[in-house]
Amino acid sequence: MFTGIIEAVGRVTEASDGDGVRRLRIRVEPPVLADVEAGDSIAVDGACLTPVDVGEDAFEVELIASTLSRTVAGAYQPGARVNLEKAMVLGDRLDGHLVQGHVDAIGHLNHIRREGDTRFLEFSVPPEVHGGTIVHGSIALNGISLTVNRLEDPDRLEVGIIPHTWEHTNLRDLALGDPVNVEGDLIGKYVGRLLRTRHSSPD
Repeated sequence: MFTGIIEAVGRVTEASDGDGVRRLRIRVEPPVLADVEAGDSIAVDGACLTPVDVGEDAFEVELIASTLSRTVAGAYQPGARVNLEKAMVLGDRLDGHLVQGHVDAIGHLNHIRREGDTRFLEFSVPPEVHGGTIVHGSIALNGISLTVNRLEDPDRLEVGIIPHTWEHTNLRDLALGDPVNVEGDLIGKYVGRLLRTRHSSPD
């Protein structure tokens, strides 16, 4: 489980493909990995991954086909910057919102506008995510816990980005049309599932 509060931005230094598995090596400044061991969980752009090798300033992960099909990880190339968050510790303060690290779908950046020091980013997201999202509710984009500022049918939503988030995540690397990992609000997903089940049940 994660909070959507990014701890560091790492950089992909190696990417290799073979036998249905993609292996990535990601470098990050010490001491981020000081308490991380192989087998732990770490969110990479919001996708919960398992490090298979951990050093002082880098770790490696392996991604299987199901992860590659639902995330942006298949497009990572050396030099790409990725948002990182270690798994939360039970009892820690929850500064963001409950994020599972289970990416629901891929969204795309449609528009950026700026008002003073705040940037407003509009994304298109799949219907299953849009349908469970509310204005002023939460959404995770590339692992970042964000508040939905505006919601428009059929598939658009807008988030406001403060200067700190802009400077300390990889959102500033995005160009129009670029993909992002999207995880919908956990509560919204459960409520949506419950309502769909009730509507499909015979009277």
